[in-house]
Amino acid sequence: MIQNNLSLLLVVIPLVAAPIVAILPRGRLPWFLTLVVTFVCAALAGMQLWTIMANGAISYELGGWAPPWGIEYRVDVLNALVALIVSGVAALTLPYALLSAEKEIPEHQIPLFYGAFLLCLTGLLGITQTGDIFNVFVFLEISSLSSYALISLGRQRQALTSAYQYLIMGTLGATFFLIGVGLIYSQTGTLNMMDLAQRLPELTGLKTVHTGFAFLMIGFALELALFPLHLWLPNAYTYAPTVVTIFLAATATKVALYVMLRILYTVFPNGFVSSTPTGDLFVLSGIAAILSASFYAIYQVNVKRLLAYSSVAQIGYMALGIGLASAKGVTATIIHLFNHALMKGALFMAVGAIIYRIGACRMDNIHGLGRQMPWTFGAIVIAGLSLIGVPGTAGFVSKWYLVLAALEQQAFISVAAIMVGSLLAVVYIGKIIEALYFKPVAEANLAVKEAPMLLLTPTWVLVIANIYFGLNTTFTVGIAEHAVRVLGVAAK
Repeated sequence: MIQNNLSLLLVVIPLVAAPIVAILPRGRLPWFLTLVVTFVCAALAGMQLWTIMANGAISYELGGWAPPWGIEYRVDVLNALVALIVSGVAALTLPYALLSAEKEIPEHQIPLFYGAFLLCLTGLLGITQTGDIFNVFVFLEISSLSSYALISLGRQRQALTSAYQYLIMGTLGATFFLIGVGLIYSQTGTLNMMDLAQRLPELTGLKTVHTGFAFLMIGFALELALFPLHLWLPNAYTYAPTVVTIFLAATATKVALYVMLRILYTVFPNGFVSSTPTGDLFVLSGIAAILSASFYAIYQVNVKRLLAYSSVAQIGYMALGIGLASAKGVTATIIHLFNHALMKGALFMAVGAIIYRIGACRMDNIHGLGRQMPWTFGAIVIAGLSLIGVPGTAGFVSKWYLVLAALEQQAFISVAAIMVGSLLAVVYIGKIIEALYFKPVAEANLAVKEAPMLLLTPTWVLVIANIYFGLNTTFTVGIAEHAVRVLGVAAK
């Protein structure tokens, strides 16, 4: 049955398609094949989540070798949700990519771009499917190497330096993670996550285990762009082609966050987090990210860079939920993991529509464009309200649960940080709206028309999703609470 092979198919299909796409002739055939692959992956990921909700976790033994001796793909509701986010965003990005990539990427590099895109998709999906901690490193390298290539395709020279900076930081993160894996393996003799979960409770007093845990956390903190290890992210998002920014902003950090949750609550025993300063460090990092990155966003003159700093702040909210180390806190983190993909995907798509029309996204270049491009402007307003956390939007649901989690522990400083962060978001989203609608139209923009439907349609799918999941929380909250039960996070 196909249900028994879903986890393998999600990795194999884009992996096999990537080299085929890369060697196809110029034209729209590479785009079309990539589009088909992403829609197939999204359908398989949806089927996988539905199957797991009905029947429980799926385990696939590669080569017929039983775990822990062989590599196991093990999928429960948490990684099934993340796989759906990754494949769903990819499927929505590809229709958008047809015109956007043709505008921003040289024609002769288009097939290579789509090949690298599929490799990145393979790596991210592989991380969500595998139950082997060393395999996480392998897929991390696949996604990272392809991401460096994708970012370097940006039109400006800074794209190359941004890709190089990301390469250095990504390599450091992967190296730290691999050292952590080696240290843990030296004490347990296994790499299977479920096997590690059985063996580590007896070894948590060992300094080698604590050191390995620290290396694992720092490694993926770099990949997550967790404050203060976030310095690669603003440049990468700003100078990458818009399609790449959309995809990475909505997926890559979510996958990194998933790995941290998996290590914290599946690989290591639940009491381990509370017995170390890990929770406090996450809270401090989260608060610092929310406040400092939001302040930085206010003073940006490039809209993509503004939204990039906003992403660092939003990662802070998720880190804060992890740091609270309670069922409600982790529930809020998982809800925001899903909702942030919707809101930031919609915002970057809308900004990409502006870039498609005028070739720039600096504040002084977009004056008055809101009246010229009303549908694009509307998308920015609604997605921006969701980012702020206005009731009736998906962003409000995330912040509401995060505030409840903080109040449960009387963490009033965390509550204040959430509120101040939302007010700062009003300021920087207000700056964009002011430039688009309340400034006089620049003479060079008088002839600008609304973006093509191929750009607007996926943008508004995400905008409508922001409203729908803000009004109907059955899916997001239900999945998040189910995932927390699977992780075994204790209530406080």
